[in-house]
Amino acid sequence: MSSETPRAGDLLVRTGAVIFLVGAVATMATVAPLFLGADPLPPAAYFVCMLMGVGFVVAAAGVLRSVAEQRRQARAASSAA
Repeated sequence: MSSETPRAGDLLVRTGAVIFLVGAVATMATVAPLFLGADPLPPAAYFVCMLMGVGFVVAAAGVLRSVAEQRRQARAASSAA
């Protein structure tokens, strides 16, 4: 277990990573029948693949939130000094 305190945006980054991984697995499952010569999956499976992009956006929002929080802390520290 880490002794670091959670920062702003950490939960968003973790959530985005999980969503991205679900989308990546769905993408592999959707593409596999095309290479194996099987029948393609239904269109709903292709929509689940879009979770890769959604996960990337959520993780990027978490990174931007973390950056904004660090800038706020740096400004507060420089104005206090």
